[in-house]
Amino acid sequence: MRAFAAAALGLLLSVPTAFAAEPVYPPASRIGIVPPEDMMVSKRFSGFENPEKAAAINFVEMPADAYPALVNGLTKDALKRQGMSETSRENLKLGTRTGILIGGTMSGPVQGRKWVMAVKDPGVTALIIAQVRGGADGYSEAQMRDALKSIALRGPVSIDEQVSALPFRLGDKAGFRPVRVMSGNSVLFTDGPEDVIKAVEQPMFIVAASLNVPVPPAERRGQFAHAALNSNQILKDIKVERSESFRFRGQDWHEIVAKAVETESGQPIIVMQTIRFEPDRYVRMVGLTRVEQRDRNLPRFRNVIDGIEISP
Repeated sequence: MRAFAAAALGLLLSVPTAFAAEPVYPPASRIGIVPPEDMMVSKRFSGFENPEKAAAINFVEMPADAYPALVNGLTKDALKRQGMSETSRENLKLGTRTGILIGGTMSGPVQGRKWVMAVKDPGVTALIIAQVRGGADGYSEAQMRDALKSIALRGPVSIDEQVSALPFRLGDKAGFRPVRVMSGNSVLFTDGPEDVIKAVEQPMFIVAASLNVPVPPAERRGQFAHAALNSNQILKDIKVERSESFRFRGQDWHEIVAKAVETESGQPIIVMQTIRFEPDRYVRMVGLTRVEQRDRNLPRFRNVIDGIEISP
């Protein structure tokens, strides 16, 4: 009996080692990796992080046919405009999958190292963005590259499971249904039969939590909100009707309602942007509706906004 107990104990103790090299999937993610030592699944986005070492690995799932355009857009000049100076570029062969891994340094106010990897699969295009901020106390080049190259992909995850893994909870959805979850931190809702929405033919509502972006100080939040609204690529001729800051549930908020034009179609629309600021993050909510549906949909956007709870 003593020998059996010792053998059983040895088996139990060996389990973590036996499975140490298995890929880990963040909740609801199709992308998994063997993360670097001490890097944990993030509660803020889809991926892994170690705040003490100022390191993060972020996953983005894209349609399978997005791979060619994505890779063609990862030029040295395009990366440089995003604050990354390329130092290496490697074509990958990962089993039956192909990909590209680009390494570089971060310029601007945030210094450090950065890696961008794209992998092509018949069912999904995986984009992984990793970074280690600061000096030599983080992870080595070899550790990060080994982790990225350990990528594993699994089958589709239900939209409800993806929504449940977001860093916020939704109360009253006001009749909207989720269509797509992006980067593990944002979700697109609509009301209508179409999942691909053109010319705002159906109302759209987007909720997105911030990712590694500093929260602006109180005196600059109005300016920040206007810059966020004007930085989008789908709206033009934005004319603000209302812009106000207020306190609600102990937090600072800023809300803008504006008329605009959908760039591709020229369709006049109404946009409602609401940002909830917390000490270490913010959540941005944007509703889009055609002008003639304004009176119906703006109150619905408000119901969704007021029911959102931020996960701890």
